[in-house]
Amino acid sequence: MNHGFIKVAAGAPEVRVADPDRNAACLLRMAQEAAEAGARLLVFPELALTGYTCGDLFLSEALLEAALRGLNTLLSGTAELDLLVAVGLPLVWQNKLYNCAAVCHRGRLLGVVPKTAIPNYGEFYEARHFTPAPADDAQAEISLCGQTVPFGTHLLFACRELPAWKIAAEICEDVWVSVPPSCNHTAAGATVVCNLSASPEIIGKEDYRRLLMQSHSARTVCGYVFSSAGSGESTTDLVFSGHNIICENGIVLAEALPFDDSSRIVYSEIDVERLVYERRRMNTHISSSAARYREIPFSLHPSQTRLSRYVAPHPFVPSDVSERNRRCETILNIQAKGLAQRIRCAGAGKAVIGISGGLDSTLALLAAVRAMDLLERPRTDILAVTMPCFGTTKRTKNNATVLCRELGVDFRCVSIGKSVERHFADIGHDPADRNVTYENSQARERTQVLMDLANDCGGLVVGTGDLSELALGWATYNGDHMSMYGVNASVPKTLVRHMVAWCADRAAEAGQDRLASALRDVLDTPVSPELLPATETGEIAQKTEDLVGPYELHDFYLYYMLRFGFRPQKLYRLAKYALGEHYTDDVLLHWLEVFLRRFFAQQFKRSCLPDGPKVGSVALSPRGDWRMPSDASADAWLAEVQALRAKS
Repeated sequence: MNHGFIKVAAGAPEVRVADPDRNAACLLRMAQEAAEAGARLLVFPELALTGYTCGDLFLSEALLEAALRGLNTLLSGTAELDLLVAVGLPLVWQNKLYNCAAVCHRGRLLGVVPKTAIPNYGEFYEARHFTPAPADDAQAEISLCGQTVPFGTHLLFACRELPAWKIAAEICEDVWVSVPPSCNHTAAGATVVCNLSASPEIIGKEDYRRLLMQSHSARTVCGYVFSSAGSGESTTDLVFSGHNIICENGIVLAEALPFDDSSRIVYSEIDVERLVYERRRMNTHISSSAARYREIPFSLHPSQTRLSRYVAPHPFVPSDVSERNRRCETILNIQAKGLAQRIRCAGAGKAVIGISGGLDSTLALLAAVRAMDLLERPRTDILAVTMPCFGTTKRTKNNATVLCRELGVDFRCVSIGKSVERHFADIGHDPADRNVTYENSQARERTQVLMDLANDCGGLVVGTGDLSELALGWATYNGDHMSMYGVNASVPKTLVRHMVAWCADRAAEAGQDRLASALRDVLDTPVSPELLPATETGEIAQKTEDLVGPYELHDFYLYYMLRFGFRPQKLYRLAKYALGEHYTDDVLLHWLEVFLRRFFAQQFKRSCLPDGPKVGSVALSPRGDWRMPSDASADAWLAEVQALRAKS
């Protein structure tokens, strides 16, 4: 339960139609198994105690009494389990028969939720037996198994130990209607919705069902646990597949594929904190006063939830190759379209780009080439400028030259070494002192050259800095920090690498072998600003990741902190889970502290960023996604890191 994680389960028992005693024993065994696995919520299918396909037997007093007996067995058998159980059964209330979900915890029946939408079309004929949930259920109660409990659809089951975890229930067809009851449940505060279902399998329904659960959990910003009837149901007309799905805000966390009897229970962890943050962030999420709802409290023993859900180690980069390729294509289109529009509106004669032979400037050049192609202008309207100085290596200069020649852009080499040395003399700086002045003078001289060339040709300067550098402040203020349009402004370093690799593959497929070879060598070159002289063997002496840390860690922390508001404790826990095989605890904490210190201290650079296109859900534009005072204190965040260090 720490950090908002709750392990939930969806079970599809092998029922015997019209045999509640036998079914109750099966459900109890599954509940014990789920509790041992650490689950705190287990959802069974619709009418699981009797079977969904009982037909006119639902009207039999013998079956209804047996169903109550089965519920009592389940209540007494789970009295010692720290587990919330939602189970389906038929119940009589005020002389009418209802298709219900009974919610149980530690031998106590918390409440009963009747089904709202009773289908009576096609293969469904529930209206023959069941009555829809009453519209006015504000004070309704039902007595069964020696307990009198709330009865109705407006019930929220609230955990005392994790107040944000509020559970609501709906039954099968309820989610298929135009406005499902769960829309109101989630507006009233429910963060997890259980659906007890009996959804028969027909051609195409698997995909439709999955899409429905994903889209509905996204629309209502909730965790959605869908449990569907499986084997054992009557096959007179229908076959049930046990297709269980656990979703969270549009993402499938776990799934039992249809007819897979080897996984009768599926598990995952729903992140309630993440859902609450998302609702707080989105002012369009509907919320109500919940005046009609009754909250039924329950208690769970606090414990650390063991994670099994997937946590992306590289959250900006899809793990699926085809999806990654689609993302690269989309991003390059966004960059190119944005730049093309800016060039068109500015009436720019040229797009001026500083080319270093590194990853970022390479991607910016590729985006500019596509922009010119979109504008149906010659690629020579791109002026690519390489500006060698004290740290430039033969390797990077050669890659820059080859890239520009193969892409057919206007290319110029402007050596800035003598200009920087004259500047040192002007300000009285000793060139032997290779401090920040030594480095930043080169970066600012390069920007001055680009700006003046742009003025000379009526062009605009295209920025090359990426999202990761902006987060860390790894840019020279009013040097490479500044441009007239920053095409990489919301592309993180880990994604820049994959985009350049994708472009290299496409060049190879098109028979552009020299271009592909140059792009691949750019990928193999260490990331560096090349502001310090090369080694005696001509190799890069200044490697960025040796100074600021691994970009895969910084991108991990950046994504989860900005996208979901995770605090340092949770960032560290998830980093251990996703990347712990590659980094020790001390290393994870060290670079987390570096990230937080730099992120807060370098906001002043982000407060005056040039325009640039947003390509993903995380961006740092001071005009849109991230507004933060430059003098905000990082102490509260750093204190958590220090506390983690003390424990490790």
